[in-house]
Amino acid sequence: MSDVIGVSCRKAFTETLLELAKRDKDIVAVTSDARGSVTLDEFAIQLPGQFIEVGIAEQNSVGIGAGLAVCGKKVFVCGPASFLSARSLEQVKVDVAYTNANVKVIGVSGGVSYGALGASHHSLHDIAVMRAIPGITVMLPCDAAQTRKMTRVLADFDGPVYVRMGRNPVPDVYINADPAFEPGKSNLLMNGSDIAIIGTGETVRHALDAGLLLMKKGIHARVIDMHTIKPLDRDTVIKAAEETGHIITVEEHSIHGGLGAAVAETIVQSKPVPMRILGIPDETVITGTSSEVFRHYGLTGESICKAAEDLLMVG
Repeated sequence: MSDVIGVSCRKAFTETLLELAKRDKDIVAVTSDARGSVTLDEFAIQLPGQFIEVGIAEQNSVGIGAGLAVCGKKVFVCGPASFLSARSLEQVKVDVAYTNANVKVIGVSGGVSYGALGASHHSLHDIAVMRAIPGITVMLPCDAAQTRKMTRVLADFDGPVYVRMGRNPVPDVYINADPAFEPGKSNLLMNGSDIAIIGTGETVRHALDAGLLLMKKGIHARVIDMHTIKPLDRDTVIKAAEETGHIITVEEHSIHGGLGAAVAETIVQSKPVPMRILGIPDETVITGTSSEVFRHYGLTGESICKAAEDLLMVG
């Protein structure tokens, strides 16, 4: 189950981006004194002409990225998600989204990856703010294989995208090295008719673990990997509500404005069913490692399983 740790999403991203950039001179990586945090060291060494580091100036990195995109470059602006989605938000909104610039804003160490560094380095608001900006796609890969596939897709995807990924090695969700990845179309990991568990990003593995635990108890869960939050796969969400009658969402994000909100907004207008949103409550997050924070807030497979059983009892 989730005890087997694989490769970090950030490393899978930069390795794939380097492969693609060697074949496509228009691919440019821009970062804000974060080549180490993003793991762009090898990219900078091998392709110095396609790499720009602006120093600790995240707003400038986004603005420069937008300018390069206007000149026909395929730009990947990379840095800590906490900074790109807060201090650079004006530039993402105006320079990238408003102008429809072909810029991929890659937020690494997202969620509580920087758990021990506290609230200044958490990005638990980023999905909410990004999905409220017109014209930008929002994606969260769940493991290394999906990140590699997503990066290949993004190299040919025209338009603004915000991607949030974690910092640490994560367990594999996909055994296939080339998993299905279509922007705006979720992936079905387990099929069931009793309850639907919808995860995104690094919570997907925990959602899958919960589905497997529920199966041992005779409860058949439908587990969905919602890798794209915007545009949301509304058809799959509505179908899950109609066919299971119960929905749980799981996210490494505030319970306000993220995956849970997007799903709730959809089903309340189409097929209202009992639902529970699992995420980070409206409070200052505890200090600790990612795994400690996940356990504290009930985002592990065991806790999600218990939440599903509780929802089935009251619903």
